Amino acid sequence: MSKKAQEIQKRKWWFRLMKKLMKGRYKKPRFVFLGERFGTGGIILSNHEGTDAPMSLELYCDKPIRMWGASEMNSGLVQLYKYQTRVYYHEKKHWNLHLARLFCLIASPLTNLFYKGLNLISTYRDARFLKTVRESIAALKNGENVVIYPEVSDKGYLAELEGFHAGFVVLAEACKKRGMDLPIYVTYFRKSDLTYIVDEPILYSELSANGESKEEIAKRLLDRCNELGKMQFTPLPDGCAEAEEGELEESFA
Repeated sequence: MSKKAQEIQKRKWWFRLMKKLMKGRYKKPRFVFLGERFGTGGIILSNHEGTDAPMSLELYCDKPIRMWGASEMNSGLVQLYKYQTRVYYHEKKHWNLHLARLFCLIASPLTNLFYKGLNLISTYRDARFLKTVRESIAALKNGENVVIYPEVSDKGYLAELEGFHAGFVVLAEACKKRGMDLPIYVTYFRKSDLTYIVDEPILYSELSANGESKEEIAKRLLDRCNELGKMQFTPLPDGCAEAEEGELEESFA
């Protein structure tokens, strides 16, 4: 692994400046680790919670990451505008469609610039998904964590997730065939109290040992994600943003 890959993900200077400005909007969450902290070369599964979960990881995760994102996010300004107005703001966030179109006249150019800096891995719903897998494997080999938001969000971003798409299982299985046994971190971002709960990682070989289908594996991790979202923790002293190792048992309410 290169020295660069062992450090925090490097971004272009103008994007780092954008991120500093965004910290005024996205405050640092309290990370609660139920097991090992994030390493490198793993899969991080998370609920989406609008832009809050992705931005919390991009701004405050201390390991290099690459996120999956819908291909429309990487397809230029016109396609992004169409995606944001109808899919993201209207269908998922339930905005009035005309209001979404007006808002995105300003938001989409800025978002387009942001996505270029974020260096997303494009996802597809057809045979081009093989490209997603190949690019993800390259990122994993480089020591980056691949962050995936697999929740089924047809009804919007819900506190109780209703489903997981199984694309991450396809990626993990492809890696296994190449001799890469990936750790998978199931996480849940709770916006109400700015808490990011990170479950103990599980190796894909252990997850798939019982011969379950990819849908069954996805359902099992969906259930665990929802369990994480319901966990309660006692407050930490002022100024503490993380639950340190050794404090975890005491942090449960």
